[in-house]
Amino acid sequence: MQTSPFKPDDDGRILAAIVESSDDAIISKNLDGTILSWNRGAERMYGYSAREAIGRPIAFLIPPELRHEFDQILERIKAGQRVAHHDTRRLTKDGRVLDISLTVSPIEDSAGHVVGASAIARDITERKRVEQALRGSEARWRAIIDSAVDGIVVIDARGTVEAFNRAAEGLFGYAAQEVISRKVHMLMPAPYHSEHDGYIARYLATGVQKIIGIGREVTGLRKDGTTFPVHLSVGEVFIEGEPKFTGILHDLTERVRLETRLREQSALTRLGEMAAVVAHEVKNPLTGIRGAIQVIGSRLPSGSKDVQVIGEIVARIDALNDLMKDLLLFARPPQARLAPVDVIALLRAVTDLVRQDPTLRDLHVEVMGDAPRLTADAELLKIVVQNLLINGAHATKGRGPIRISVTSHDGKCQITVADHGPGIAPDVLEKLFTPFFTTKARGTGLGLSTARRLVEAHGGTLTIECPPTGGTTATVRLPVRLP
Repeated sequence: MQTSPFKPDDDGRILAAIVESSDDAIISKNLDGTILSWNRGAERMYGYSAREAIGRPIAFLIPPELRHEFDQILERIKAGQRVAHHDTRRLTKDGRVLDISLTVSPIEDSAGHVVGASAIARDITERKRVEQALRGSEARWRAIIDSAVDGIVVIDARGTVEAFNRAAEGLFGYAAQEVISRKVHMLMPAPYHSEHDGYIARYLATGVQKIIGIGREVTGLRKDGTTFPVHLSVGEVFIEGEPKFTGILHDLTERVRLETRLREQSALTRLGEMAAVVAHEVKNPLTGIRGAIQVIGSRLPSGSKDVQVIGEIVARIDALNDLMKDLLLFARPPQARLAPVDVIALLRAVTDLVRQDPTLRDLHVEVMGDAPRLTADAELLKIVVQNLLINGAHATKGRGPIRISVTSHDGKCQITVADHGPGIAPDVLEKLFTPFFTTKARGTGLGLSTARRLVEAHGGTLTIECPPTGGTTATVRLPVRLP
């Protein structure tokens, strides 16, 4: 068995040398808190020499608000317990306050009784300052990221989400905790969902950038399963040698909707120009043909079966003439002639007019609400309401009930026409305002598209929805203009 080359006295001197050379403050004290030893590390840390410290109560190093903490530590030492890595604060000779990490151990005599305590203190003031600065910096960056209007998502090289800001929560409908630590492909529809991990692996293997530093339009997948267009910009950073990828996402839904609307408007303009030419070229000859047919019919014997045929021909010509009128109204909506309009009175007048149709005499319509007088073109507004009311009547097989309600707020007058019919299929609903699209056997497909153009000529909007409760609701919103 090996023995120590040092004698017991040498061991004591070596231990004393170790204590004196330590950068940590090493202090011993009795159970009353009186300092018994004070190494050079303590002198450097607290600024007091051993002569100034030994024999004094340890309390002079403790801030007044932490005196209770010393009493608690002392009770644990008396019970033979060790206090390890306790973060606290101590005072220096020049009045500074140090952050320290304190470990206190009981000192026992040969009989095993606790007679004092040894305390090792390490100055962690700089570490605390750095930690606080890092926390402040992180808080500032978090505030900036969370205040961004675009979605920001950070992933690692495995495609795992590490950060997900508030704008991203709004875009995708997920809370951050639902996404962080999961694969980012959960935010992508097929086929990108299954291919994304391959994109990252290919980039890390080849270094060929196909999206990093290059913005592109992609499709996002919301929590509710719906998709939306988004512009994605990806950047790469290295943190502690590990690659991270930051994606900035800008919702393009409104832009795409506007582009679609502009394309529709352009197509409608061209269609309107063509329709106007056709209607003009056909309308005048129709009038002549109708007159000639009536003349021929007047010369037939009253009992001739050809009289009925002549009547059918005239009816067909009249239907074609009505189509020409619809085409002209769609193609060249008249300039709105603005004047004060009593909305409730106008709605009741249109209701009475519609009921004059023998097939709609049993139609039940309720007009309710109270609205300010509008400045609008009453005749054009009648065309709009009549179209919506007839559609509701057909949906309810000529009986209703149909509820027309009028409200006003925020400078807008809202007219709602709601029926309790079977509603409209989603694939039909999205085509309702397409010119010449109709589900009726004898419809022209111009009624709703013309109605919307007339409403927009007043600076308003026309929307049609099928609420979950059933039926169909058409809503006209018009600005309230003072006469």
